[in-house]
Amino acid sequence: MSAPRRLLPSLSSLRALEALERLGSATAVADELSLTQSAVSRQLQTLEHQMGLDMIVRDGRRLTLTPAARKYAGDVRQALDQIAQASLRLRIAPDGGTLNLAILPTFGMRWLVPRLPEFARLHPQVTVNMNTRLQSVDFSSEGFDAAIHFGRPDWPETGHLLLRHEQVLPVCAPSLVADDRARSPRDLLQMPLLHIETRPDAWADWFRAQGVALTKPVTGTLYDQFSTITQAAQHGLGVALMPDYLVEQDLAQGHLVALHDRPTEAHGAYYLVWPLDKASDPAVLRFRDWLATQVEPEDALPR
Repeated sequence: MSAPRRLLPSLSSLRALEALERLGSATAVADELSLTQSAVSRQLQTLEHQMGLDMIVRDGRRLTLTPAARKYAGDVRQALDQIAQASLRLRIAPDGGTLNLAILPTFGMRWLVPRLPEFARLHPQVTVNMNTRLQSVDFSSEGFDAAIHFGRPDWPETGHLLLRHEQVLPVCAPSLVADDRARSPRDLLQMPLLHIETRPDAWADWFRAQGVALTKPVTGTLYDQFSTITQAAQHGLGVALMPDYLVEQDLAQGHLVALHDRPTEAHGAYYLVWPLDKASDPAVLRFRDWLATQVEPEDALPR
């Protein structure tokens, strides 16, 4: 059933409302939309008339939104974003479809991107747009068709495909260890530890896996991405708990040294996840089915 015409305001009036909520003044709205302030005021009056309620608080020339109108403007913003994204997808890839994919910065660049030329060769009609995200994606509001996720397959209302497990090693700069003596896991508690935002419990999990009982929280400095924490470790700022595939080259070249003799499996794994309402989307299906051929066999992963 189509929505009643009276509940479908013009895009120009909705843009004026959204901009007023975001920018806070009619002057700023007029500048952004290339309108006069009088034209902005008329757009808002038309919207109020069409909706049949007061949405604007007028104090002289100052315009503000009622609480209900502010909430409505937030919903309108999401709808306008979805319209813009749909229009962009139509213009860029009208035939094969578009996949808007959220990726984790380091895993995306080091694991996924080197594999994408094969997908492009097999499915040249599909356009893959990628955007980095460190936190979980809200599929209902952000317009993504799928995401690369680290953790557990417990994202509500989604399907998932396991890509690989993660094995971690404590590493640091050679200059941070004055000798070659063996160090027990407990010895690391006396060293400066580097933490990654996306793995807040990684060190505590690692110590427990080594049989070290913790009597207090594991403290240290915090970094937002693996690229920055790697640089910090290389410059002697502390010990980083790193995925083994990310530090293989640095270990081989002597930029880093491992402080434990073997990798430990981390809690969580890498997954491709997609909302259930996108499960039959042709671009999502093609990408998911292709990515399933890239998954590393369980037996090939160090446990």
